[in-house]
Amino acid sequence: MPVEAFDLLAAPPDEATLPPVVVLFGEDATLRGWVLRELTRHGDAETVDGESAVWRDVRDEVSTASLFDAGERRVLIVRGADPLVKKFRPELEDYVARPSTAGRLFLEVQSFPSNTRLYKSADKEHLVVHCAVPTGSGKSKRPDLTKLRKFLTSTVAPRHQCRLTGAAADLLVDLVGTDIGMLDTETAKLALYAEVGGEISDVMVRDIVGGWRAHTTWETIDAAAAGNAAEALRQLDRMLASGEQPIALLPQIAWSMRRLGLATAAIDHAERTGRRMPMATALQAAGYRPFELKKVEGQLRLLGRERGRKILGWLLEADLKLKGTHSTTGPDRLVLEEFFLKLAKG
Repeated sequence: MPVEAFDLLAAPPDEATLPPVVVLFGEDATLRGWVLRELTRHGDAETVDGESAVWRDVRDEVSTASLFDAGERRVLIVRGADPLVKKFRPELEDYVARPSTAGRLFLEVQSFPSNTRLYKSADKEHLVVHCAVPTGSGKSKRPDLTKLRKFLTSTVAPRHQCRLTGAAADLLVDLVGTDIGMLDTETAKLALYAEVGGEISDVMVRDIVGGWRAHTTWETIDAAAAGNAAEALRQLDRMLASGEQPIALLPQIAWSMRRLGLATAAIDHAERTGRRMPMATALQAAGYRPFELKKVEGQLRLLGRERGRKILGWLLEADLKLKGTHSTTGPDRLVLEEFFLKLAKG
């Protein structure tokens, strides 16, 4: 069975006990990087790119003894080794069965199917590390939140010289998600608000992490509603860089923008029936509260009647795209960017 990255980082193995081949696989790039640094801290290490690496060169490197550390194994790290594995699978299978004693080969891959000969041989004779948040028992694909909480409190928090309570760790996962890189970044940010070795509580997480995200979301909505596409795109980029997903952001944006569209529709309907509806009345009918009216009246005026009429259709189009043609990473952010540009003044 492969070793979980959580377990390895909590109790790193001795360098002298490492086998000639180490395979790191899994979708979490942060965990792969941490495990690599932990296992290659000592000795003469060289890194090559798996996209351009050729097996004969890799084999020569790991078969050549270190020139600087007598008696130590030479370490070769192949980053993004999926293309290398695909091109030279038979050669790698032979090498794993009869590895060189002069060097140690690290393969960092995203995918490493357990039904392949290479996986079975590496798992039996060498070290295979699963770099992802562990899932529940059996066939469950849900992250094991108990193990994640323990990892955050016992491994991640000490990296930043702070203590994280269990409740704080749980809330942090709720707000940020299970990406280890984002959890590490937010923990580092929280550590700045505590003394060295100080405790981070769930109240701090709610105020600092949750407060920042909510504040940025409303800034984005306000800029979009005012037709300020440049500011809306800048705030969107901040949120996406912090780990937010477009599919999760659209409902928050739509909840506010939809009401502007409904208010415009109410005004249009009143005029078609020969009545005049004040903007404040239309906005209240759309769901805005009295203390919000002054701000949103200005937004609706800046938006204009023509764009206001199209908001509901644009939101529907964005929703369908995010759930269909633009559901993958990359195209999904274009959906929100396109929506903000449609709202832009001029």
